[in-house]
Order: sequence, then C-alpha cells, then structure tokens
Amino acid sequence: MSHSTEAIRNLALAGHPGTGKTMLSEALLHAGGAIATAGTIERGNTVSDHDPIERERGHSIDAALASFDHAGVHVNLIDTPGYPDFRGPALAALAAVDTTAIVVDAVRGVEHGTRRLMARAAGRGLCRMLVVNRIDAEGADPARVLDALREAFGPEVLPLNLPADGGQRVVDCFRLREGNSDLGPVGDWHQRVLDQVVEIEETVMDRYLERGEDGLSTTALHDAFERCMREGHLVPVCFVSARTGVGVDALLATIRELLPHPGEANPPPFVAGTGADARPLQLTPDPAAHVVADVFRIVHDPFVGKLGIFRVYQGTVRRDSQLLVDDGRKPFRVAHLFRIHGRDHIEIDAAVPGDIAAVARVEELHFDAVLHDSHDEDHIHLAPPGFPQPMFGLAVTPARKGQEQKLAIALQRLAEEDPCFRVEQDEETHETVIRGLSDLHLRVQLQRLGERHGLEVETRAPRIAYRETISAPAEGHHRHKKQTGGAGQFGEVFLRVEPLPRGAGFEFVDEVKGGVIPGQFLPAVEKGVRQVLKEGALAGYPLQDVRVVVHDGKHHAVDSKEVAFVAAGRKAFLDAVSRAHPQLLEPIVEMEVHAPDAHTGDISGGLASRRARIHGTDGGDAGEIVVRAQVPLSELDGYAAELKSVTAGRGRYAVDFSHYEPAPPQVQKRLAEAWNPRRDED
Repeated sequence: MSHSTEAIRNLALAGHPGTGKTMLSEALLHAGGAIATAGTIERGNTVSDHDPIERERGHSIDAALASFDHAGVHVNLIDTPGYPDFRGPALAALAAVDTTAIVVDAVRGVEHGTRRLMARAAGRGLCRMLVVNRIDAEGADPARVLDALREAFGPEVLPLNLPADGGQRVVDCFRLREGNSDLGPVGDWHQRVLDQVVEIEETVMDRYLERGEDGLSTTALHDAFERCMREGHLVPVCFVSARTGVGVDALLATIRELLPHPGEANPPPFVAGTGADARPLQLTPDPAAHVVADVFRIVHDPFVGKLGIFRVYQGTVRRDSQLLVDDGRKPFRVAHLFRIHGRDHIEIDAAVPGDIAAVARVEELHFDAVLHDSHDEDHIHLAPPGFPQPMFGLAVTPARKGQEQKLAIALQRLAEEDPCFRVEQDEETHETVIRGLSDLHLRVQLQRLGERHGLEVETRAPRIAYRETISAPAEGHHRHKKQTGGAGQFGEVFLRVEPLPRGAGFEFVDEVKGGVIPGQFLPAVEKGVRQVLKEGALAGYPLQDVRVVVHDGKHHAVDSKEVAFVAAGRKAFLDAVSRAHPQLLEPIVEMEVHAPDAHTGDISGGLASRRARIHGTDGGDAGEIVVRAQVPLSELDGYAAELKSVTAGRGRYAVDFSHYEPAPPQVQKRLAEAWNPRRDED
C-alpha cells in the first residue's frame, strides 16, 4: 500500500467560468511532477479536458480526476466545470472531496459562480479556500479582489501569501513576519492570520499570549489551522498565475502542509435507513473496518466499459475482494482496481479510507451507489448534494427507423454519467423526452449521441409539464348501471373533494358507513379516482393536491363487481372536480441571465414580454449584469436564440425549478379547448 489516509489530500477546483481552473490543474500537476509539461486549452492537450467535445468547445464539461504523489503526500485533484449548464458533475465531485478551492479571476473578481459555489461548499460542510488566479494579467487588481472577497464572505477570508512586483512573485505572509508586497507590508497580514488561527483553541491562545509566536509548535499551529478551516473560521486565500507558474509551488505547499486529510475533515453525511427511520451514521476512516465507499461518477469508457469511480470512506478495497452494491444480495469481485489520471487508468492493489479509485464492468453500479463488504451496511447511503431539477426538455426520435433500442441504450448511458440529465418516457404521448439544465446542456448530449454512438435524432419541443388541481371543495356522484341480457354491472358512488396545500399530493379517505359499498369494492373506487389523477380532468395533465372522501354509495348483491365501481369512482370524481373550480398549474422557474450591462434594457424588456417577474439586477466587476427573475417555463421556448441575438453571443442563462402556480385564464382556456379526452360509454 503506497500511502496512508493521513497522507491523502482530496481537493476540488471549482469556480465561475473562465477563471482558469483547468490551467491551474495543469500547473499543479506539473509542479507535483505528474506531467513533464503543462498543457494548454489552445493546444487541446490538458489532462482534464480529454473529451473531444471539451477540446472543441474550449471548456470543461465533465469533472476530471487526476492524482499525483509529492513530498510524501498523495493528492487527488478534481477539475470541475464552471458553466452552470454542467453543474451535475461539479456538484457530484464536491461530495467526494474534503476541501474545495474556489478559483477567482484577479481581473473580474467576485462573480455569481463564486458566491454560488462558496455557499454550496459551506452547506456541504467542506473546508474552503480561495485561489486568486491571473495576478499578472492586464487589468488585474489583487488588492481590490481581496477586499471584495472579504466583503462578500467575511473577515475570516485572509491571505496566506501576497503578490509582489506586479504579480511576478508571491510572498508568504503566514510563516513570514517581514517583507513587502503589492498589498502592503507582509507583517500586517501575518498578524491578522495568526490572530485568526490561534483564537480557535483556548490552549493555543494562552500559549501565544504567554510566550508569543515563538511559543507555538508546528503541530499546535497546524491543528489550530485545520480546525479553523473545518469550522469555517478561516478561509485562506492564495495568489497564483497558472500561466507562468507564479505562486503554484506555494499553493502546492499549502495543500501538502495545511489542508486536512480525510481523517481530520468534517465527517461525511451518511445516514442509515430511509424516510422517518433514517438516522445519522458516523463512519471511521479505519482501514481495518468494514468497507464503505460511495460512487460519485459513472463513465462509459470505450476501452474498459462501464467505469464506477468511488471514494472509500471506511475499510480497505483490495483487488480480488468481494463487494456488495447497496442492499444487493449478490456480491461482485473486484477484478481490476484503478486509479484515474485524466483519461488514463492505472492499476493499483488497494485503496484505503480517503482514497479515490475505480472499478470496471460492474453493470449494477450507478451514481450514488454504496459499495460495502458486509450486510450490516445494506441500508446506508450518503446524503445527496442537492442537484437542480432539469427543466429544459426535448422530445427525441431516431432519424432512421429500427434504431429505437440503440437510442434507448445510448440515452441510458448518458443519463448514468450526468445526474442532471434525465430520460423520460411519456406514456400518454409515447414520447421519449430528454431533460437537462439548459439548451447548451442538451446540445452537448445530442452531440455525444452522434460522436460516441453514431446516432442521429430528430427533436421537437415536448409537452410542458403542466399540472391540474382544484381550488374549492365539491361533491360528486355517479351511478354506473349496465344491463346486457346476462349479468349486469352496478355501482353507485358519492364522494367529495377538498383542495390540499401545494405539493401535498393525494389522499384517499374512506368514510363509508353501514357497508353501502362493501369493503372489497373500495380499492376499485380508488382505482377509478387514480385514473383521473393520471389522465387529468381539465386539460389532460396529472391532477394533484387533492383529498377524495368517499362517504356513500349503493351496491347490488348480484350485479356489483369491480369494473362497475372503477367506472363509478372515476366519473364521480370527474363530476366533483368539474364543480370544484379546477385550475391548471404551470411550472415556474428561477432564472438568472448573465450579459454585458449595455444590454440591460433589452434583456429586461424581453423577459417582461415572456410574463417574467424580475426580482433584481446586480452589477458585476467586469461590466456584466445578472438579472434574476421568475418565469413560466412555457415562455422560454426560443429564448436562447433571442438572448444570443441581443447580446451578440455573450449572454447566458440558467434555470432551476421553483414551484407551480395557476396559469392565466387564457392559457387554461386554450389548453382545455385543445384537449379531447376519450369518453367511455355508460
């Protein structure tokens, strides 16, 4: 075994698009001795962006893992996509590391992605640090950026080094007391950092007050520093230029000497059980304990097949060991165990707690699967990071007949790789619908269908996921009676409906007295009601947030049977809904539009024409605005092309599902008139 848990550092590089995360990853790999020469985006030869589509587009799409050993420490480095369109792989990666380094551009400063990812990392309980990149670029202003970071995230944001000579070098202000920098004397910042670190532990503070800085041992200072990061009491800042390598060695030393190892970081949020019975579970990074590992990435590699990348939290995974997937009964054998380095797979013998490794050709693996070697851990799982709901949709069909099965398999593989890409089958329209976070997200997936799987598809807009509900209580009744010469059909149902709070779903209540509807027929009544819930009663969309109370009815000793009460329940429910002021609900999304500030008026006007409610407009540091609004999802058709036209291709936007609310009367009327439900004959 080449390294211990104490020697591991798990770090994710995250940040706003264009801050230089991939180039910083290359610089760290080069400084750590993992690659002979740092690649560049322009040449398309970086370790991280090895996918052909990433090289073509010039930015990351997937989270890429690389690892290296340096000065006795093993570093697992994950380069994550910056564009919000590809948040799925980025958020999944955050669940596998102990520290997140948010990369900030020294020219543009604090951007929306900086705030969003800092909040995400804090909510996950991760240690956070900030890396200010491009300190030597034209227009860079590290002093202004540091002030903005401290204003945005608090006084706990403090530098460990400072740029000097116009960004041509950096000066250590954590260990050194003297010197000058572009941000003033080193001693001022040194004292601030030291005061912040020592005050976290009373014993360290007392020793510091009694004997001064010289009275602090390296171990005591490291332990206090690690606790500060774990509790969010310190968010260290490092200044670098990934292009020239300035500050990269200092950053690597910080990773090696000051960042927590997996045994020191905040414990991962595992739970045992499900629902109300779920309880927090504390795992120990003990290499001799039962194995517990979590799969955070699925990759379909053309050479090794389906690859599951996982982090070990407890126990030791060895080659040829037997592992279970979730609560599966049948174990699989770890025939090959890999360490991932970009597109390369390096065979290893074992992975200890804190390690990141991979296994291949195990079809049962899926995102967030828990691997373990004992049935004692059958019902545990890691709390998911909270992915945004994919709301953009396209209905897809193969361009050539006979490729339906091939398309289904290819889409399933793409969905396994990205937790924010989903494939749905609409049973009513028989459409295959793909959903993602944006039009760009879906375009990339369609491009992968062509390049990886040789599939061409035709696309069209899918149905908007409207919902139906009621807004008032009402009574409903139906008598189903048929006589065809032989045994007849008879069932009569009286029920009432009541609206429930938004998101409450459906309740079925039995208040029948005296056996007027025999107990064996009540499930049939509910079945008829659920048919309407699925098919809709107003415009053909699922019905939700309603309570149905069956309180009376009649039956016939001979003619009553299940089919009669299914029909009676269904039509009594339709009768009640028609009297309960039915409403059509439309999905509303939270929208953020980023664009040059010169286009503020055009963007605001365009959103207003789409029934948007604009909540606010924030200014950015690089002449950019962020417009926040709530917009009906149905109004976003064609918006990508409009935004591209208005901003000359410089605008972008992202959406997250927010809630459902009643659609305007004209929309409800149009959809209701267009619906032609099948009417069963009595």
